[in-house]
Amino acid sequence: MNYFYLCLAFLIGVANSIQSGVNSQLRIDTKNALLSSVISFGTGFLALVVCYLFFNKEPIPPFETFKNISWWKWMGGLLGAFYIVTVIITVRDIGPANMLCLIIAGQLVAGVLIDHYGLMGFPVHTINTWRIVGVGLIVGGVYLVLKN
Repeated sequence: MNYFYLCLAFLIGVANSIQSGVNSQLRIDTKNALLSSVISFGTGFLALVVCYLFFNKEPIPPFETFKNISWWKWMGGLLGAFYIVTVIITVRDIGPANMLCLIIAGQLVAGVLIDHYGLMGFPVHTINTWRIVGVGLIVGGVYLVLKN
């Protein structure tokens, strides 16, 4: 197993927690969850454009390539927008620990189902006893954190 990628995945979780707080505070200042989401996505978009301009080594695909992309493959940005808006709306009311526990539980349940059926081109990893136990432990942990 590549420890570099494991560390990056862990850092995603840390960044996710910090991002929730930053965006929540932005909502307080702007008094508007949607505007805060636009600002969050806008600054992220600008950062990605700068990274693309400086670090991209691949040629831009021809326009025909974009026309042939399936509709559902364009949904990543919409799902990201849903994520940002709902985090901004919910985090102040339920707290970051509760929110992140529920997000992680939802991610794990969805991930296990996506793996099991090989959805979106992922290799099949069938649901087995260990995965069920793992999901059960995470859901149990979420319950204990929410019980606070």
